[in-house]
Amino acid sequence: MTVERKISSIFKLDEENWMKHANPWSVWTRNTALPALVIAFWSRVWLDWWALIPIILAIFWTYINPRIFDKPKSTDNWASKSVLGERVWSNRDKIKIPHHHTKAPNILNLVAGIGALFVIWSVYSLEIWPLLVGFALVYCGKLWFLDRMVWLYEDMKNVPEYGKWLY
Repeated sequence: MTVERKISSIFKLDEENWMKHANPWSVWTRNTALPALVIAFWSRVWLDWWALIPIILAIFWTYINPRIFDKPKSTDNWASKSVLGERVWSNRDKIKIPHHHTKAPNILNLVAGIGALFVIWSVYSLEIWPLLVGFALVYCGKLWFLDRMVWLYEDMKNVPEYGKWLY
């Protein structure tokens, strides 16, 4: 089982919820999760232990976001295809993907992961410059990863199991 499939099980992404997450509103609003978490944890400075409230709300938002939107009217758009590609990527141990798609997603996840370390450090130390560097790395890595997932889905949409997702 891939790490991505384990993560999707934590977020309860079954067939129906994957399709809800393919709604462009879900994809784009998901980008608010990291700033919400940063602001929530940073708020410990001025809210003291009351910061637990925005922290819980930010975690809750991160958890429910993939499931709160309706299935999209169409999946023939960049945002939806990025999620469909993530599904293909998480299933790569069962259905082989083309070799030219195997390295870049891991590198881009590494870039985003390094950015996350900068973000964590900045929230801990209350430093703005590492936060900005971290945000840049996280969002560049993640958005480029999503773009690669669109390409992956386009290359795999002729697999019968995957083709049914495009409408």
